[in-house]
Amino acid sequence: MRTIGLIGGMSWVSTAEYYRLVNEGIGERLGGWHSARCVIHSVDFAEIEQLQREGEWDAVAEILSASGTSLVAAGAEVVLLCANTVHHVADAIESALTVPFIHIAKATGERILQAGIRHVALLGTAYTMEMDFCRSPLEAMGIAVSVPDEGGRDMINRVIYYELCQGLIEDSSRKQFVDVIEGLIRDGCQGVVLGCTEIPLLIGQEDVSAPVFDTTRIHSEAAVEFALS
Repeated sequence: MRTIGLIGGMSWVSTAEYYRLVNEGIGERLGGWHSARCVIHSVDFAEIEQLQREGEWDAVAEILSASGTSLVAAGAEVVLLCANTVHHVADAIESALTVPFIHIAKATGERILQAGIRHVALLGTAYTMEMDFCRSPLEAMGIAVSVPDEGGRDMINRVIYYELCQGLIEDSSRKQFVDVIEGLIRDGCQGVVLGCTEIPLLIGQEDVSAPVFDTTRIHSEAAVEFALS
């Protein structure tokens, strides 16, 4: 079994989900008392969030690249960045590594294509919905991507940062998310990408009428597959 390295802390809530999912995945595949060989480097999200707001992406890349190289030094044989938003600097992180890096959008795109879907709604932070670091890999795979209107994007971003990243799950927010998602489905989206690692804490397949692609779970499953390949 290869050792999985996780760059986490963005937020710690979703990083805990990654840890659970990779260990459950290894246990399901191998049985018995098996769990994942795993190392985690968890950053201080407040520092990363401030740099994001200030547009200091080079500084974000430097911090997270150092996290990745520390994981390799600790024995990681593959590295995952446990957040969608900071995949904006994924290329810089990958170039600093001497082991494979699994990109969350590319792993998700493969799953979307396997489902025979060619048009998805993308939900995430404002950065993820308005910048191209998650959209472009999907579009390069032949998948059309739509995002909510400005009001929907503002609501989703607010709920992510001020509720989900704080571990707060509100039924009223779930209803707002569902309303936005169902509107995008009516507009032609065949599936929904939960493109923030905290969103699956609020929204699941049972909540909406189109196939849901949980990037946290898909990313974790890709790590398990690599670790056991």
